[in-house]
Amino acid sequence: MIILKDILHKVAIKAISGSEEVAVQKIEFDSRKIEANDIFVAIRGSVSDGHDYIQKVIELGAAVVVCDTFPEQFEDGVTYIQVVDTNEALAFMGANYFGNPSKKLKLVGITGTNGKTTIASLLYQLFKKAGFKVGLISTVKILVDDIEYKATHTTPDSITINHYLAEMRDAGVEYCFMEVSSHGIHQKRTEALHFVGGVFTNLSHDHLDYHPTFAEYRDVKKSFFDNLPKNAFVLTNVDDKNGAVMLQNTVANKRSYALKSYADYKAQILENELSGLLLKIEGNEVWVKLIGTFNAYNVLAIYGTAVELGMDSLETLRLLSELESVSGRFQYIVSTTNITAIVDYAHTPDALENVLKTTNDIRTKNEQLITVVGCGGNRDKTKRPIMASIASELSDKVILTSDNPRNEDPDTIIKEMEEGVTAENYKKVLAISDRKQAIKTACQFAQPNDIILIAGKGHETYQEINGVRHDFDDMKIVKEILEQLHK
Repeated sequence: MIILKDILHKVAIKAISGSEEVAVQKIEFDSRKIEANDIFVAIRGSVSDGHDYIQKVIELGAAVVVCDTFPEQFEDGVTYIQVVDTNEALAFMGANYFGNPSKKLKLVGITGTNGKTTIASLLYQLFKKAGFKVGLISTVKILVDDIEYKATHTTPDSITINHYLAEMRDAGVEYCFMEVSSHGIHQKRTEALHFVGGVFTNLSHDHLDYHPTFAEYRDVKKSFFDNLPKNAFVLTNVDDKNGAVMLQNTVANKRSYALKSYADYKAQILENELSGLLLKIEGNEVWVKLIGTFNAYNVLAIYGTAVELGMDSLETLRLLSELESVSGRFQYIVSTTNITAIVDYAHTPDALENVLKTTNDIRTKNEQLITVVGCGGNRDKTKRPIMASIASELSDKVILTSDNPRNEDPDTIIKEMEEGVTAENYKKVLAISDRKQAIKTACQFAQPNDIILIAGKGHETYQEINGVRHDFDDMKIVKEILEQLHK
């Protein structure tokens, strides 16, 4: 139990009805999880409003209700706290409840449209190889040094973040690398965290189902850097046209990386093959097991971050050469008949274009490039025709299929994608809504030396249809099909 007033530090309070001396058990924002003596924080979400459940949580035993609008009547023995912003209040109360664990370790946030998972995951790998105890909060998983937990969101809620950061602190973790999504920033999930550094990767078309305009999406990302303290660093990709924007109002130490522009950290691609990249970083050559120009940027961001955190530059280069690629990020297999199947998470136009251009750069053009791609349901519809346009322009054959249709009709999604296919590319394109059948058809089309790209889901091991998650793993399925077809 903890006294309520001890976890209200920095919470912007408008009014209180009741006692701040009440002993509380835990903080919840999900009314279904409330137990006796809990604090309930009423969050206004896109699907439901926590304020509608205030009476219910009191019946379940909540001792404290945090809200932005007081209910019409108060119940005896319950403390009501009216705050300016319940998302922000949840962030500060969550941090205070767990003893502000982010202040006890070196937390680095990585944000941008593409590259967050790769950079955060490989920084975790690199610092582990260097002998440190390390934490990771990513789309793929949460790691408390060697203990792995399943991730459900790119940036978890404030309570979950602080719970795992507290575990890291208690386990003696020194560094933690965290993906920071635009949703997480906008919903104030990172508001009360103490970052020693922030990394900007790039910005392209994504999440316009959530953010009404691209400008708002950009400005939400920028606000993460605006709020970093003076003793933190910002490392930004200045080859991206929004890279300099991220530095405009930050008081943190400004650092940059680039392949083309003048920057603090520079790299040059010497070789780009299916087996990896040969890079020259600040005059030193290093071979890495990652593929493509987009990964050259990721490697440079990792290098710059490690050096900013005090790691020796030559030791960092040595460790870079040992890093293994992240699950579902340009992950590939080669069949017994020499068909290459690539699985990648590319689910934005920019990411898909990067992966296709990378694949075209390393192929001989004597083989077919067959792309299987879909778009998620209940998400930004404007990118659907763009994704199909890019796929049909940069591939020899394209199969449009389901991604995670969620509550939409897969065929409707595919029809909206088809609108982006030009007349000259139309003969290349086939529509198969069943994703497994689409992958099988691509494998049947493929001849020895051909390349199959399966884009959109990457590391995901499920397909979400009408609210139900079904087992589905692109890499596992393509392996099985290729083995069956070419025995």
